[in-house]
Amino acid sequence: MGDRRTPSKETLAALRLTGATLTPFESGLINTSWHALLTNGEQRVLQILNPLFPPWVNRDIDAVTQHLADKGLPTPRPIALPDDALWLEAEDAVWRMLSYVPGDTYERLRDADQAREAGALLARFHAALTDCEHNFANARLGVHDLARHIAALREALRTHRAHRNYAAIAPLAETILGQAQTLPELAFCQDRNVHGDPKISNIVFDASSGQAICFIDLDTLSRMPLALELGDALRSWCNPAGEDDPGASLSLPLYCGAVQGYAAHAQGFVEEAEWRSFPAATLRITVELATRFCADALEESYFGWDRHRFASASEHNLARASSQLHLAESIAAQLSALETETQRAFAG
Repeated sequence: MGDRRTPSKETLAALRLTGATLTPFESGLINTSWHALLTNGEQRVLQILNPLFPPWVNRDIDAVTQHLADKGLPTPRPIALPDDALWLEAEDAVWRMLSYVPGDTYERLRDADQAREAGALLARFHAALTDCEHNFANARLGVHDLARHIAALREALRTHRAHRNYAAIAPLAETILGQAQTLPELAFCQDRNVHGDPKISNIVFDASSGQAICFIDLDTLSRMPLALELGDALRSWCNPAGEDDPGASLSLPLYCGAVQGYAAHAQGFVEEAEWRSFPAATLRITVELATRFCADALEESYFGWDRHRFASASEHNLARASSQLHLAESIAAQLSALETETQRAFAG
């Protein structure tokens, strides 16, 4: 979980939130977030930025969300502080405020129609950013460098033999590493502006119409090949069981809905080499996450974890690694069908 502290009176005063009603958001394992209802009725989001991200990531968010807003896409926007700064450093933390976008978020997709909405939103998001010229302060280089993550897992296995859960983690790690050796080649194309973490819980849906409105949690904005962004999205959206469930598998109906929604709004900017890579990228990202979760089950230093359901970060990341391995096996078994459905969505 993120930092669970309550802001002091001094911090609230500096943020001009004196008298505001703060309600913690229950979801989210990275940043600590509150819904802030001001005395004048305005609504905002107050956050403590996780130390994983540098404070200047807020400049990236400001620039990109201004571009999205100029294109007419709903988006949370940073709210400048009294001195026009985008963040406040106080109480050994980085604080910021964002505009509040009302709606519903979900940990899992309900059906193919909802998957279609998610795909359509992601395509609109990408299309709007095709002409956004911004040099990212937080570039996140190598975030999907699978070879680096494999090396990190091997090193964790070597240096953490005394870990209390090593006997359970090591066999799983060897299976994951074996799966990584069988991945199909991925044709990498140009880098594009992307969200960077388009999991389903980062999409806000309209409570009445069910339309996907916007993306939140924008600290991961960056540039990377489009296939890696879609691979990350599809592995999240199309697994009805959830990220740490042992019954994880890929739903072909959800996948079809998602790629159909994306394809309907991606004409004119997505290239054939990019969309043909979506199935293989979905498998690759899933194996990559299994690798990273397995390493952190030993390191216990990176991923946030759910203290309500697990005894430690190790136990939660062990469950995640096992779940993502099962999901990868399900994707591999359906890869031919995913390729067929992707081509049907984009090429007819």
